[in-house]
Amino acid sequence: MAQARAIRAGELDPFSHESTAAAVERLTALVEAQARTIRDYQATLAHSQYIFEHASAAARLGVWECDLADETLAWSDGTYDLFDIPRGTPLIRERTLGFYEHDSLTTLQTVRSRAIRERRGFSLDAAIVTSKGDRRWIRIHATVDGAGNRPTSIFGIKQDITEEKTQLERIRYFAEFDDMTGLANRNKFQTQLSLLCDGEPRPQASGALLLIDLDGFKDVNDRLGHLAGDECLRETAHRLRAICDQASIVARIGGDEFAVLLERPHDARAPQLAARIVAALNRPIDRSGRRHDIGASVGVAAIDGCPAPEVFRRADAALYAAKAGGRNTFRLFTAALNLSDHR
Repeated sequence: MAQARAIRAGELDPFSHESTAAAVERLTALVEAQARTIRDYQATLAHSQYIFEHASAAARLGVWECDLADETLAWSDGTYDLFDIPRGTPLIRERTLGFYEHDSLTTLQTVRSRAIRERRGFSLDAAIVTSKGDRRWIRIHATVDGAGNRPTSIFGIKQDITEEKTQLERIRYFAEFDDMTGLANRNKFQTQLSLLCDGEPRPQASGALLLIDLDGFKDVNDRLGHLAGDECLRETAHRLRAICDQASIVARIGGDEFAVLLERPHDARAPQLAARIVAALNRPIDRSGRRHDIGASVGVAAIDGCPAPEVFRRADAALYAAKAGGRNTFRLFTAALNLSDHR
């Protein structure tokens, strides 16, 4: 009875029989320990958030989520940065879609709809133009979440891959184009010629090949040096581009050798184009106060269903005939030309 009276009087803790002062002290210590734990957790969480944001910035990526019920968006700071939108700006999905280039947006909408319908993720490379007008490539990784059979959200990451795309484009360019002239190189030309020659023989010519060899180029190169020769090659490429605007490909296939491919119906004008090429390349080239006199011989062969190597041999035979006929002219392949002759 005395103990009960003491508890009611507040002198003892009913559970530990401690005095009120000791109980308060113990509870205070417990609360402070809990508070420290919470502060430590918050500090750890803030540090993790800091590391994540900085790692995301370094990797040029951001996290995003879209609530499928009302299409509301949630973006991390990194995602805002990808689109050059001030962080924290209220987001409207229809407006953000306006940053995507047309083809990328069409593909994104198709892939996204299928992913939501089939409840599976997707990855996609897309081109955007940011709010500052910068063109970027981003790689989107997405996952669909849901409750039961109903998809509720789609989320994932977006990463800036512009540098990767630029490097790949440079590799592709050097694999297909001549660095000096900017024209297609021999590999690209041969690929295009093979594609044009594939298939069953056709009753009518389906294209034409023009082979061009510069006359007098070796003399310029030997007398004035490679810089002068390079100027002649670049000017030749410039004139060919201007004349051969209807060609499927204009290529530099050797030192001073070029090729032009015409597809139907433009191949019917191959002789006229050959004459224009001869006239254009026969004009003097003035560079750095010097005049370079070169010319061109052209051989023309129809693409009529024979294999690509045969077409090339025929055009080469016609070119040899143009050289033998006095240069600065063109010749069409005929059966009378001796295919065994080579330059």
